[in-house]
Amino acid sequence: MNSSNNTLARRQWLMLAGAGVVTGLVPTLGWTDDHSESSRSTATSTGRAVAPAVTGLRGKIVVVGGGMAGVTAAKYLRMWGGAGLSITLVEPDKAYTSSIMSNMVLSGGRTLASLSYTHAKLQSNYAITVRRAALTAINTAGKQITLSDGSSLPYDRLVLAPGVEFEDAYGLTQADYDTRTPHAWRAGPQTQLLRNQLAGMTSGATFVMTIPKAPYRCPPGPYERACLVADYVKRAKIPGAKVIVLDENPAIQAEAHTFNEAFTVIHSPVISYRPGVSDIQINAATKVVTYSQAGVTNTINAQVVNPIVPHRATGSSASGWMTAAGLANGTNGRWAKVNVLSYESTAVAGIHIIGDASQCGLPKAGHVANQEAKICADAIVRLLSGSQPDSGPVANSACYSPITASTASWLTAVYQYDAATGSMAVASNGGKTAGAAPTESATISRKNFQNMNVWFNTLMGDTFA
Repeated sequence: MNSSNNTLARRQWLMLAGAGVVTGLVPTLGWTDDHSESSRSTATSTGRAVAPAVTGLRGKIVVVGGGMAGVTAAKYLRMWGGAGLSITLVEPDKAYTSSIMSNMVLSGGRTLASLSYTHAKLQSNYAITVRRAALTAINTAGKQITLSDGSSLPYDRLVLAPGVEFEDAYGLTQADYDTRTPHAWRAGPQTQLLRNQLAGMTSGATFVMTIPKAPYRCPPGPYERACLVADYVKRAKIPGAKVIVLDENPAIQAEAHTFNEAFTVIHSPVISYRPGVSDIQINAATKVVTYSQAGVTNTINAQVVNPIVPHRATGSSASGWMTAAGLANGTNGRWAKVNVLSYESTAVAGIHIIGDASQCGLPKAGHVANQEAKICADAIVRLLSGSQPDSGPVANSACYSPITASTASWLTAVYQYDAATGSMAVASNGGKTAGAAPTESATISRKNFQNMNVWFNTLMGDTFA
């Protein structure tokens, strides 16, 4: 297949992905070495692999990060780049636990095991090498990375999808997060710890949750969590229990209509939402929380404290590998600026940064990470072919938010490249419109809850199968 046909096939696929805006589903269509109808192949949770395109490309691609962005990038680089590429995924953990849907673990609707995904099919179906190690340094001049096992890997193109790291905040430490006041904003042991603490709440107990200033991972996620905790409190019949939400932002950051209804009608009077707070301080031992609102200092004696703390791109701390490589050039050195046509760093050529670590105008969310990875993979294949990235990429952002144990809402948007700002902008009525905003569900319903599970299974199948 020639390069123009390969490009057309990828373009058609990306257009289909963007067309999923109404349902929020990621289509599982993959494209082989011919763009005709008869040659379409599907990658599904059954494990049936997609034959890679025939491109004749050669090169060493290293992808760092085994989550939504990194796995999608590695998979689609193989599918679109062909068998001649050497693709290595660097990830220390043997399995990825999805943060999407993890709030349902707190309310008893899911288990952590149901959210666990391995990298086995990347190896068996796509011949991608997996290295169980962590990235410790990048030699940008020599184009190689150093791993935690002391080895090094050369690259022609490096794709970084490291996710985020969580700051010490509100008087708390990393040890406090792991043992006493879990943020649980990365699904795993902290999620189970918070679930156990929630299950131990007694009559009259107060659950306090904090929300950091945007940007943070998953804009609707904290409000969704507050709803599910409140729903659990009601179903568990804990007399007099309260859920207090301390938001450092001036207002609800996503699905404002939905969550206002949830807070003031569905979960009233269990939830008390308090926006525009500052100066939060938490005593991990006593669970006493203090904060300021409208110039007044307030104190809460809590039984469970869930501080969703400020976070930043992994490796972007003062001594981090991203900072050392000159990649942490985003706002306050917290994120990595990228060219959204290719997700190549604006600071260092040959390095692409996708997912939550990037600063690109898109929300930090799992579905978006999947989309960014595909745009990045397409751009890398074009660059290796001697051409330029697509000048008009389109991305679809979609998510569902469970509001109770059986109902949910949704939020979705199509983003298009805005040459004037060099970023992705929300599209409206088929084109970019100033002030356009994502669309949220008009209702909170059981049907949305059913669709949520289809969306989740489709997204995870597209990423990991």
